Amino acid sequence: MVRTLHATSLPCTILPMNKSSDLFEARRKELTEKEAPLAARMRPRTLDEFIGQAHIVGPGRLLRRAIQADQLSSVIFYGPPGTGKTTLARIIANTTRAHFIAINAVLAGVADIRAAIATAQERRGQFGQRTILFVDEVHRFNKAQQDALLPWVENGT
Repeated sequence: MVRTLHATSLPCTILPMNKSSDLFEARRKELTEKEAPLAARMRPRTLDEFIGQAHIVGPGRLLRRAIQADQLSSVIFYGPPGTGKTTLARIIANTTRAHFIAINAVLAGVADIRAAIATAQERRGQFGQRTILFVDEVHRFNKAQQDALLPWVENGT
């Protein structure tokens, strides 16, 4: 006897899949976070934990209000290594629930930039989620890299 099961008769969960995710992505992320160096595990995760720059990210200040209202678009953080630029970018991504992509201008090519933009567009279309593209060492971008990114910065992608 052959029984036909219809999809409507079985409880199921449809997981969104894209080129960068698979069934084991959550476990990989969990292990990576557990095994991260102490400095990475102790990094501030909220604006309240972030120390410094109180004149701009303190309670009621301009940048903090923009972050909390999810009204932030393109920003440039400038400063020497170790001053919290990457940490603040990650806090912004967590606070706004945006997807976070980090690339290094020295190591990333035009293909990497285009892939990041494609991911941002895909997530926006599928999930309505914004993406924060953090470009470390942005001052080292060459002309081709700048040209690949500029239209997307200008249109707010």
